Amino acid sequence: MSNTILHLADTRGMANHGWLKSAHSFSFAGYYAEDRVHFGALRVLNDDDISGGMGFGEHPHDNMEIITIPLSGALKHQDSMGNSAVIEAGEIQVMSAGTGIYHSEFNANANEAVTLLQIWLFPNKRNVSPRYEQRSLKDWAKINELYQVLSPNQDDQGVWIHQDAWFHMGNFQAGKKQNYTLKKSGSGLYIFVIKGQLEINGNVINTRDGLGIWNTSEFNFKSNTDSEFLVMEVPMEVIL
Repeated sequence: MSNTILHLADTRGMANHGWLKSAHSFSFAGYYAEDRVHFGALRVLNDDDISGGMGFGEHPHDNMEIITIPLSGALKHQDSMGNSAVIEAGEIQVMSAGTGIYHSEFNANANEAVTLLQIWLFPNKRNVSPRYEQRSLKDWAKINELYQVLSPNQDDQGVWIHQDAWFHMGNFQAGKKQNYTLKKSGSGLYIFVIKGQLEINGNVINTRDGLGIWNTSEFNFKSNTDSEFLVMEVPMEVIL
């Protein structure tokens, strides 16, 4: 019998700092919910809206795998490894914080917002050398078929991280279906709907809802409307 946890969009932790509007699927900053600290190795899933010209000044991270997926607009990134880049909608960025890094993130445009998903995963190795990677999702994008954008393997499709995790994106038309089988025993799936309505193993979720499923290895996806979504396979047991 599979286990599920549903995080409806309007039950997320909400923060409004004027220049930043953020919805937290899991406990973060001033939002804490005892039953929403993490889903296996998935520690943070923030849905951010950053006003033009604004952003996060230089701040530190360590021993965390950090993934950024802009949904609209562009984000300027600088870090203590010497990287300076602009990440745009249709791209994915990964940082392995490892032994420690400093970075800043600002909206690259003065007059329009940037919206993005920022995701943190616990690593499977501590104190690795920090690293940075940025790729275009257009290299792999498909319609009506899940496509991989992240894995633990350097030679696999997508960016890679220090964790046994696999991310897939979906852009499905209404009525389209696909099955998914776990890559690794002991993993679970957390599905986040960017827009639209999905049905997964009989569970219906809508725009900005999140659904976690574990203790099963087979998943059936059906798009009830045109939809975009992110599928994250992560280990359910992690050493913190």
